Amino acid sequence: MRVVVPVSGSDPKTRLASVLTLHERRGFTEAMLADVLDALTGADLEPEVVSTAPVDCDAPVTVDDRGLDALVNDLLASTVSESGGTLAIVMADLPLATPESVDRLVTADGDVVLAPGLGGGTNAFVCRHPDFCVDYHGASIRDHRRIARDVAADLAEIDSRRLATDIDEPSDLAEVLLHGDGAAADWLADAGFRLSLTDGRVTAVRE
Repeated sequence: MRVVVPVSGSDPKTRLASVLTLHERRGFTEAMLADVLDALTGADLEPEVVSTAPVDCDAPVTVDDRGLDALVNDLLASTVSESGGTLAIVMADLPLATPESVDRLVTADGDVVLAPGLGGGTNAFVCRHPDFCVDYHGASIRDHRRIARDVAADLAEIDSRRLATDIDEPSDLAEVLLHGDGAAADWLADAGFRLSLTDGRVTAVRE
């Protein structure tokens, strides 16, 4: 199984720009990537990273500035359609991922196995079907279900809070501080973020 982690290394996590500078967003992205790579290697996988710009991590890195759809569809073509292999794509902004949650994904039966994101995205998937392709625009999980049905793929989904929690918005940072115990949680703490209880809701605030 080939396991690829796509990363936006040049201008990552733009929706965090209200709370993090560009330099900080790059650092936080690398911290989340480190957590994802730890989860994958902990599940006895050998991940590779494809980034739009160089990143510092403990995995082989290929720099490729194409958009996500073009990149992943090319990986599907070369790994699955042409070579008959299996491809797993795991996004780099899943700092709550664990070896156990990753193992559930990669060992699940199905031609296509999807891990939905809380906001309607597709945070990870495994593909063994030669005709499956991706479309990450909009609510991609709906599109990927449809594409799998259209190519008559046996479809499965993984119900995992840890794989469903991707970090895009400032409000998502609380999830890392609440449930994370890796590099991303340490990075936020070192940057001065802490949890605050306001009106019955837990948020991340910066001291």
